[in-house]
Formats: sequence, C-alpha cells, structure tokens
Amino acid sequence: MRGLLAAGIAAGLPACTRTVDDGATVLKFWAMGREGEVVTALIPEFERLHPGVKVDVQQLPWTAAHEKLLTAFAGEAMPDLFQLGNTWVAELAALKAIEPLDARVAASPTLDPKDFFAGIWQTNVIDGRLYGVPWYVDTRVMFYNRELLARAGHARMPATWEGWMAAMRAVKKVVGPDKYVILLPHEEFAPLLVLALQQPEELLRDGGRYGNFRSASFRRALQLYADMYREGLAPKERVSNIYHEFSTEYVSFYISGPWNIGEFRRRVAPDRQHTWATALMPGPHGPAASLAGGSSLAVASSSRHKQAAWQLVEYLSQVDTAAEFNALTGNLPPRRANWSDARLAADPPAQAFRLQLENVRPEPRVPEWESILAELRVMGERVAHGDIGVDAAAVALDARTDRILEKRRWMLDREARR
Repeated sequence: MRGLLAAGIAAGLPACTRTVDDGATVLKFWAMGREGEVVTALIPEFERLHPGVKVDVQQLPWTAAHEKLLTAFAGEAMPDLFQLGNTWVAELAALKAIEPLDARVAASPTLDPKDFFAGIWQTNVIDGRLYGVPWYVDTRVMFYNRELLARAGHARMPATWEGWMAAMRAVKKVVGPDKYVILLPHEEFAPLLVLALQQPEELLRDGGRYGNFRSASFRRALQLYADMYREGLAPKERVSNIYHEFSTEYVSFYISGPWNIGEFRRRVAPDRQHTWATALMPGPHGPAASLAGGSSLAVASSSRHKQAAWQLVEYLSQVDTAAEFNALTGNLPPRRANWSDARLAADPPAQAFRLQLENVRPEPRVPEWESILAELRVMGERVAHGDIGVDAAAVALDARTDRILEKRRWMLDREARR
C-alpha cells in the first residue's frame, strides 16, 4: 500500500536532502506557523558555526502540517528535521518515521534531560525510547478576574475543586443571573482533559488497548464539568470574544494556555487590565496536574544527514538560542535554565505557567489519541447541553474509543503471539 501511494505522489514532493554546487549539505527543515517565520532569523548563526551545512526552512500552516508529514512519509520525501506537536510523536514513532535520539542526547555536551520539565520530556518517550526534543512548551492554567473574586469574598484563587466551585458560586451571586462565571468553549477539549488528567486512573487501560472512561476517576472529572453547566456557571452558547466578555464580567474564569498572556494584554479593556491574573490549576485535593503540551524537534529516520540534523536540534535547544527564539515568538521554554531570563522572571502571569510546568502529565501516547480527543470533545459538548448523562457518556466514550483502538489491539496481539 505504501509503495502504491508513494508512486502516485512522489513526483509532487521535492527531495528533502540535497547537495548544492558548492558542496554544502542542505538540510530540509519543516517548521509550523509563527515558529516557521521566526526560526529563519536563527539559521545564519548556525550556518556560520557549521560552514558545510545550509538549512532550507519551509513554513507549514498548522492546519496542514499533520497531513503533509504523513504524505511526505508515504512518498519517501520526508524533511531531515521537523517540528511536530508532541501528541503526534507516538504516531510518527509507530510509522518508524522518526529517529530514536537516546544515544545522541547521552553524548551531547549541551543537552541535559534533567534541565527539561519532566512531564514535557516524557511526551517524547514512546516505549522507553526518546523520539523528540522539546522546543517550546504549553500547558493550561487558570486565567481569572482577581478583583471580582475578591468582591465575592475570596482573596485568592482556591487550590481545590471544592474551593473553586464555592468561589464560582459566590461570583455568580455577585454578577447575577444574566452573567456567567467560567468559559468552557465547546470546541476546546483541553478543560475537560485537564480535569481528567488530574485523576489517578489512566484514560486508557491495558497498555492503551481500551478506553478507561467508565472509571470512577474520569466520571468524577466529567461530573464536575457537567455541574458547571447544570448550575449555570458556564454559558452553553458560544462566546465569540472572550476578551470583551472578560472585560464586562460576563465570564471571569478561563482555562487557557500561554498565548493568552499576550492576548489578554492586548485585548482586555485598558481600564480592566489590573483585574486579570493567572493561577495554578485547582485539583481534587490541592494544586494538581495540567496537560503537557507543546512542540518538539524530530529527526527523520530517512534522512541521509542525521548528524547535521542533530547538530541543528542541539543548536536550537541551547539556552542562548532558545532565549532568542522565545523572545521572538513569546513561547515558553522547556528548559528551566531559560526561566531565569529577565523577561520571564519579571512576568507574574508567566510565572504561573512556570510553576504549573513542574506538574504536568502526558496524555496517552498512542497513535490514535488525536481521534479519541475528537470524541472526547463531542461527548463533553453533549453532556454540557444535557443531551446525555455522565454515566451514559462515559460508557459511550469507551465504546467509541474501543472501536478506534481495534486495529491497535489486533497489532499488539499479533506481536505478542510471535
């Protein structure tokens, strides 16, 4: 099948590693979104340090990146080095499209795994082998209206689910029946996923063969999510402009990522800038885990210049290079050493992310996880609208997950019989 597909598309895909007339090796590097624009400013210094190597950066939109990587793999036209979302690592590793990096990291004079946030590092480890190096990190914390929370009688963001719900009920009394408290956008799976990751039981069981959404752990998380809607704390209708609604106190809590630090500063009304803050995610019994997101750098297993590609990974991962990259993008660094940078150290909203990154939990590392997340989002929306109860939703989500994982079970069972 792969050969037939490759024959049909290979002609449309450029060779990804080539040598130019002056004898220099050209590395093909695919980077996504804003990072693809910004990283070009860092390449001249790398080329100066490695005079025999030239880097050809191709920027891909995030919306097309996943499909293009799979197409390139099928057409045997992978780039030498590429950026990938860390939930894609398991899929690319299962295809044997990316190179294990354990030996290279162990021999590196500049990369220290202990300097990286452990939960983020683990997103790149599949079956005990490392396949990527974190490039920037993402997690979720609470954005909240501290002024409104104080008016409701709470001096600080509560640390437990119980305290959080009590605080939101108090805010609801202050804002009245025509306003809400927390925004849980139906198109975002992250808020429900974070609540689920805070529970002790895994989301998949038996080595990723079956869903575990009928567990008591997941049902507790889903019940909390449902209660926010049932009690009128979260709006069921879509909110098109969170920043305007935050400014008008229509909502005052929002679980979101680091990109919203800049957005809140730009788009929340100037006279309401002093009201917002960030805090660690509350958990069942105190501050708890959040999701381990972000983006990593991987080397294609098909690259003919793996050593040069690895040198670029090392260069982009160095503390000084990363500091420049993060300043240009506004991204958050995966290495603790970079958090002493003055820009981050003096930024209270960013520091909440720094603390939360010490307590993040990887999502299940199976190739089918993206499809399961889509089902999680749909089921969360149905629960929010009251179309299905918590217990029935958990059963249905398990059934859908088990169908998605059917091929995985067959493959694992066949391997076990060998």
